[in-house]
Amino acid sequence: MADGVNKFLGDTPGRTIVKLIVVCLIVGFVLAFFGFTPDNIIDSIRYWFLDIWYNGFRALGRVGDYLVLGAIIVIPVFIILRLMSSRR
Repeated sequence: MADGVNKFLGDTPGRTIVKLIVVCLIVGFVLAFFGFTPDNIIDSIRYWFLDIWYNGFRALGRVGDYLVLGAIIVIPVFIILRLMSSRR
């Protein structure tokens, strides 16, 4: 069982935790240097998802507009072609 955990983590659990703490501190210092905060990052991710959500529905609305715009031409032409072919 321990060999499986070590293989999954790439090292012993203790050494892996120490490595992760060191890397987290380094990345935290770099992000703080550039002015990032945890709240800033979480808000950015949240706004990104909201932007995708709203733009996705806006795109669906545009598809509806394109559908109506095309139907204005296609449906009358279809009806005229059917009426002309039924007279034969």
